[in-house]
Amino acid sequence: MAIAENIIPHYTYDDWVHWEGKWELIEGHPIAMSPTPIPSHQRVAAEIRTELVIALRKSKCKKCRAYDPLDYKISEDTILVPDITIICGEVKKKFLDFAPTLVVEILSPSTALRDRHTKFQYYQQQGVKYYLLVDVNKTNIEIYKLENKKYSLQKVKDAILFQLETGCAIAPDLSKVFD
Repeated sequence: MAIAENIIPHYTYDDWVHWEGKWELIEGHPIAMSPTPIPSHQRVAAEIRTELVIALRKSKCKKCRAYDPLDYKISEDTILVPDITIICGEVKKKFLDFAPTLVVEILSPSTALRDRHTKFQYYQQQGVKYYLLVDVNKTNIEIYKLENKKYSLQKVKDAILFQLETGCAIAPDLSKVFD
């Protein structure tokens, strides 16, 4: 047993559900979520979610839905809260307990490092097919696609087609989310 284990508490989902405020839990360590995001963050999130919803409505993807932040329980001691998700399947619990198909994280100074590294690795390991990192300050969206269990950055010129599941693809117009 490491000395740190004697000092640093290790929390689980059962602890986490009783906390006030917004928290993520990463390998038993609580991470306070930032206060309500700034208006530009919120506006871009709303634009992206709107485009995803429109694309889903136009598609034949009857089992896929876009969601605002919801709790994604990866394990008893790791709960993440993505900004936006597309989930193909029914969420039957108070939290998501299987990998979403697409995750969007909107970077902020307080979350960028965690979004680019820790969450990136978790989403990759969990099999999240698409991971979008949105930088509001640089007006840029990085789109990662899971290929051979590793994310690869997609080169996007205009539109991108997201193959969510067999027979289910969407092509949201993300070109104007920063306007």
